[in-house]
Amino acid sequence: MTETTPFISTLKPFIQNAWEKAGFAKPTPIQSKAIPLIVEGKDVLAESPTGTGKTLAYLLPVLEKVNADNSSPQAVILASSRELVMQIAEEVRIWTEGSEISGAAFIGGANAKRQLDRLKKRPQVIVGTPGRVYELIAQKKLKMHDVKTIVLDEGDQLIVAEHMGTIRNIIKTTLKDRQMLMFSATLTPQTEELARELANEPEIVRIDKSEKMDSNVDHLYVVAERRDKFKILEKIARLEDIKALAFINDIAELNVIYEKLNFKGLEIGALHGESNKVDREKALRKLRSGKFPLLLATDVAARGLDIKGLTTVVHVDLPLSLEQYTHRSGRTGRAGADGTVISIVTEREERELKKLAKGLGVSLAKKVFYGGKLVDEA
Repeated sequence: MTETTPFISTLKPFIQNAWEKAGFAKPTPIQSKAIPLIVEGKDVLAESPTGTGKTLAYLLPVLEKVNADNSSPQAVILASSRELVMQIAEEVRIWTEGSEISGAAFIGGANAKRQLDRLKKRPQVIVGTPGRVYELIAQKKLKMHDVKTIVLDEGDQLIVAEHMGTIRNIIKTTLKDRQMLMFSATLTPQTEELARELANEPEIVRIDKSEKMDSNVDHLYVVAERRDKFKILEKIARLEDIKALAFINDIAELNVIYEKLNFKGLEIGALHGESNKVDREKALRKLRSGKFPLLLATDVAARGLDIKGLTTVVHVDLPLSLEQYTHRSGRTGRAGADGTVISIVTEREERELKKLAKGLGVSLAKKVFYGGKLVDEA
């Protein structure tokens, strides 16, 4: 009998099999707290740090509730970015293996005919961007009369002026007694207030940073002149067995660093708001497969990205807030794995970084490069 038994043994056999196959030792704190509430039928607003297993915290109970004999859509999962939609759809595929349940992804800018063909296959779980999903509802292609659950993934990105009207409209097309779930790494009082309007007496679940899965993430920093940051980044990209995501605030700056590193003979990728779909997918594929040691990214472009085995997060530009540091850094050391976070700071930024670290309860180690390796300053 494993620790997972009491937690998972109440769910359908195909979910138990997938859990065993995934080799999870035990549920994460967010899964332990949220799943029973969702199975019970409660509306849930959940806040849990990046990399704590939020997707499965809502996906498993949602799949538990889907009636495989009914071939109408029964759950709609909304996410703000195309990458996140594709990632969630992939999780749906993995976790429905061995069942009669199927899912489909719907995103703006994709081949409309192909997406309609997907609907003809009668998926019970719909994953999509709000605009695209609402478009399909308005065209009467997506029928919502059997939808029992609506999920807002990375809810803080959805409950914003840009999407709020569309989300309200989507929710209005569902049954009165539907269940509303929202999951996010950060749940501000303002977001919570707006989310409460969409939900029915929701349970609030908050996972504190201290309740994160034990993961061994080292927080390091290197001091450099602003103009020399790219030289440090080059050294990081040349470290052995590295798979890194490096954050830069400004697209123009990102392009300059990308050109400089390319000129130095480094094959790396870049992700920003202006990247087209083909380039984005290619860059992510090459990073995942290990062909690229490093991907430069802006915060917007990296939102919702889950890159398995990401060893390192680099802050080329210092994060402006505790949330930003948490969001970025949470891409490594996910669900109990090891990881490294490296900040490249100027002398002035060093003070700011120390303040951030203190606010997060993180211990920092100052490093320098010596012989191509990161070593203690001494």
